[in-house]
Amino acid sequence: MKTIVQLSLCAGLFALGTSAAHAQANCDRACLGTVLDQYLAAVVKHDPAAAPLAYGVRQTENAINVAPGNGVWKTLTALGDVQRKYFDPVSGQAAYYGSIKEGNDDALVTARIKVENRKITEAEWYIARPNDPGLSGERKPGGPPANLMNVEYLKTNGPPIRTVPAAERLDRDSLIRVVDSYFDAINSHDRSAALVHAGCGRAENGTPAPGGAFLPPIATSPAAANNAQPNADPAARDCLAGLENFNLSMVAARRIPLADVEAQAVLGFAVFIRKPGSPTPRNVFSEWFFVDHGKIRTIYTAMFYPKPTLAVPNWYPYEGNWPLAPGIVPAP
Repeated sequence: MKTIVQLSLCAGLFALGTSAAHAQANCDRACLGTVLDQYLAAVVKHDPAAAPLAYGVRQTENAINVAPGNGVWKTLTALGDVQRKYFDPVSGQAAYYGSIKEGNDDALVTARIKVENRKITEAEWYIARPNDPGLSGERKPGGPPANLMNVEYLKTNGPPIRTVPAAERLDRDSLIRVVDSYFDAINSHDRSAALVHAGCGRAENGTPAPGGAFLPPIATSPAAANNAQPNADPAARDCLAGLENFNLSMVAARRIPLADVEAQAVLGFAVFIRKPGSPTPRNVFSEWFFVDHGKIRTIYTAMFYPKPTLAVPNWYPYEGNWPLAPGIVPAP
């Protein structure tokens, strides 16, 4: 009996110790918010020592590894006019979506961090700058950004700032399945597979692409606005418009590292691999999904178009150099 009591006591003490260690290591929403703010402030100050960086922290910017002190640590001068922050205590991750200042220039970013034992072990940036290439190549002199970057549109049509009532929320696993349904629909060119609202909106680097009922398109002229057809089929220009003929071979390297249950917001990453032989470049994207009543209502992206030789996405589970079939990526 004495042995049983001793074993029970030891087991209880071990459980308490394990729980205490877990509580110490765990970072709740408030903790994640504090760490994310410290990190962003340190980047603005160009001072890695001001951020709680773990030894050997790994950071990438558009799939390129960057040591603390380089990259955005040198170029970022302030956070911009559009600022959103999201938190996932289950995965220990936090992220910023919005604009930043690099001198006088705006850029649009998703910046994700992973927090372990209150230290940042991972940082991942997706950055869209106005002079970056887009689907059709380089920006034309005097023309708009080739990558559709449009911070001005996001100032009045940005992601919702909200805490969704508990009774209207999906749990974390269900949110992820909803986002997976969207990627599955794209992969199979079948919109019926996606859990989306009719007329769902998608803003690609800040520009409606195409404009949907929940992200109205920018009127090019008063005549164009007057000729709008409000009773037209919302699916004709929503977040899955043109899916049947979309130039896509596969949605590769899919990752969903963050699901903010309170905001009903989910962050997904993936790579669009084009059809064999297509000269259209791959695009590597972060996408923010906002779910209302169990379906996707709006999507916001920060994405870039890598050179054919760049190994993307350069994060687990692929670590960058995952194989592609010959001909999938055209020669430079």
